[in-house]
Amino acid sequence: MKLLEASVGEEYIIKAIMTDDEELDAFLFSLGCYAGQPITVISRLKGGCVVSIKDGRYNIDSQLAEAIIV
Repeated sequence: MKLLEASVGEEYIIKAIMTDDEELDAFLFSLGCYAGQPITVISRLKGGCVVSIKDGRYNIDSQLAEAIIV
């Protein structure tokens, strides 16, 4: 399922990043967002969601959340 469909407060394991944009892929990798890593949706916002990856919290937009498969 896509990250936008994930439940708030549940921890998921990232299965894949579905993007053809190498810059976007590199950006997500720099955040620690890659296959095999746990990710938790902290809250939902109008334009995306707040997620916890490793020790950081990030606000990601809906387009970016659509690319993350959990």
